[in-house]
Amino acid sequence: MQRRDLLGLTLATLAGPVLAQRGYDVTPWPANRPAPALRALDLQGKTWTLAELRGRAVVLNFWATWCPPCRAEMPSLQQLAEIYGPEQLLVLALNVGEGPRRITQYLQSSGLNLTVLMDPQSEAAKAWGANVLPTTILIDAEGRPRQRVRGEVDWSGREAQALVEPLLRARVRPGAVS
Repeated sequence: MQRRDLLGLTLATLAGPVLAQRGYDVTPWPANRPAPALRALDLQGKTWTLAELRGRAVVLNFWATWCPPCRAEMPSLQQLAEIYGPEQLLVLALNVGEGPRRITQYLQSSGLNLTVLMDPQSEAAKAWGANVLPTTILIDAEGRPRQRVRGEVDWSGREAQALVEPLLRARVRPGAVS
């Protein structure tokens, strides 16, 4: 076993209990990595892009209907959206790898009313590094990703609100270009 592999195994072993205890892991978005492109359709056929979201903080959640932790956190994402409202914080649930029929069935059976975008070929998930579901990207009002959250989060709780509040303080400066 190479030294690098041993170090990775050791770090994974140490990090595992923290992730399991909290249920999620938060990492800063790399400062030198620009936001990937985002172009996705919602269930009504409207195209959403990252550029048009500028001016609002965004919680971009990658999920799937077959993912138990994703389903578990969806009601709290709905609560988060209701707490702040779409003018202040836009919560977008980006479904990975599924079609509109399955997504609509899930939303109807769960009673959720979130803005859902579709990534049927998982292209956006790959571009944004969402290799674990759920993964949530926190994006400030200037369109800059700030943090990546992997795992299930209670988005209605204080810890999650502490993640969201800094996004709301980062406002678009007049004349600023991203």
